[in-house]
Amino acid sequence: MFLRASLKPGASGQPGWRGWRLMVWVAAASLVLIDGRRVKQPRCPAGCTCTKDNALCEDVRSVPHAFPSDVLSLSFVKSGFSEITGGSFVHTPHLQLLLFTANTFDIIDEDAFAGLPHLEYLFIENNRIASISPNAFRGLKALIHLSLAYNNLDTLPRDVFKGMDALSKVDLRGNNLICDCKLKWLVEWMHQTNATLDQIHCSGPPNYQGRKINDLLPHSFDCITTEFASYQPLKFESISVEAFTFVNEQYVVFAQPFAGTCSFLEWDHVEMTFRTYDTIESTSTVVCKPMVIDHHLFVIVAQLFGGSHIYKRDSSANKFIKIQDIDILKIRKPNDIETFMINGESFFVIADSSKAGSTTVYKWNGNGFYTHQSLHPWYRDTDVEYLEISNKPHLILSSSSQRPVVYQWNRSQKKFDRRTDIPDMEDVFSVKHFWVKGDLFICLTRFIGDSRVMRWDGAMFREVQTFPSRGSMVFQPVSVSNWQYAILGSDYSLTQVYQWDTKRGQFIPSQELNIQAPRSFSVVSVDDRVFLLASSFKGKSQIFEHHEIDLSD
Repeated sequence: MFLRASLKPGASGQPGWRGWRLMVWVAAASLVLIDGRRVKQPRCPAGCTCTKDNALCEDVRSVPHAFPSDVLSLSFVKSGFSEITGGSFVHTPHLQLLLFTANTFDIIDEDAFAGLPHLEYLFIENNRIASISPNAFRGLKALIHLSLAYNNLDTLPRDVFKGMDALSKVDLRGNNLICDCKLKWLVEWMHQTNATLDQIHCSGPPNYQGRKINDLLPHSFDCITTEFASYQPLKFESISVEAFTFVNEQYVVFAQPFAGTCSFLEWDHVEMTFRTYDTIESTSTVVCKPMVIDHHLFVIVAQLFGGSHIYKRDSSANKFIKIQDIDILKIRKPNDIETFMINGESFFVIADSSKAGSTTVYKWNGNGFYTHQSLHPWYRDTDVEYLEISNKPHLILSSSSQRPVVYQWNRSQKKFDRRTDIPDMEDVFSVKHFWVKGDLFICLTRFIGDSRVMRWDGAMFREVQTFPSRGSMVFQPVSVSNWQYAILGSDYSLTQVYQWDTKRGQFIPSQELNIQAPRSFSVVSVDDRVFLLASSFKGKSQIFEHHEIDLSD
């Protein structure tokens, strides 16, 4: 009756002023037209206070999904929800300012602020945020000011500000940011963005603690690490492995003492694996040493029984042919072979570990290899290493009966003379050398006790570092690109890989490899990939691939 009475026509036959006013009030208060349908206008949610264009919510347990349509700014204070979930604000698309302070949530999910194309100010301050999802701020293209101040953040996901091109101010004060590789991207972004950041300090790691993040540069971070990952298991045991190049192709050869073979593998460029190439049948094989002279491939095959032999690859017959026997009176129990060149002439030396044999140097004369020099007899040499010291050829012999002995090449006599020994290093099984920025180092392997790294100081090898050895038969330096490693094998535990730290001038632990009774390692590079070959005396030999990993990704 009331509504009908108020709509009586006026003098012009149209509804009266009181009627129009009531109609407008009712429509504005209870009805809006959206997509041709009439829905109720949302009221201010429970726990919130709304004014004309602002809403303040206190102690709410979740983000409300209904607010008056004219709300442009929204604040949450002392709320009890634990996270901001994706799409929490799709029902308030007109927001220009959003504020959270003194709340208890600690996670911001993916697309938490989706559906806010007009948001310009986002303040998330004095909360307990420890984690932000990588795409939490996706879609905030109009955002000008972002504050994450005084939370519990120790890092930020990479490119979390991606697509926020309008940003002019970011506030990260009051967090415990760790300035490690995970935050390198932020330093790069700071040097590329037009946005300003307040001065913030690193809470770690120790070398950056207290420093201003704003003062760091991208090259301040060393974020590339490496690993050897299992690539191809092999089906045989072996005691030594050698990688070599012949006619521009990469090959490897494993000495198999139990099978009595030298097993050659070649790289398959299609299948991306090492496949069988050829074999040399032998007896109790300990070393298969390849040697290329004038584009011809020779292989010195050292055997514990039946003498040692030299084979040549016959290209026309496509097989290995034995061309020479090695004097069995000199070489009775071979243990290691090294090949080298001096003044354009080719040599190899065999370390003999018997009581009656003699470590012997052989020289190529154009037709075959002949004895050039016998070094000390009856010393039971276990390893021989060729290296240059001050640009002069040297040999280091390891022995089970004396300390490692250093020999130097005598240019006038064209033979090696004993120069010195390495003091305080008894029971050294082998010596292997490597270079770091012009400095010469050696790795000395001991079966029980401490293996060591030593540096040449111009007159003597001096100790740099010790490594506990537990059944170690190999302590081998390995160089891959700019990375220098030392691999300490063990018959009783996992094999330890150490990486050279240039700043410390020492090796630091890098990773562990599960290889049973390793005896030798070799590196081969092919098709822009690097592989570590590992021989195993009591298990399956293995091939690992070298990977570089960017920790800042």
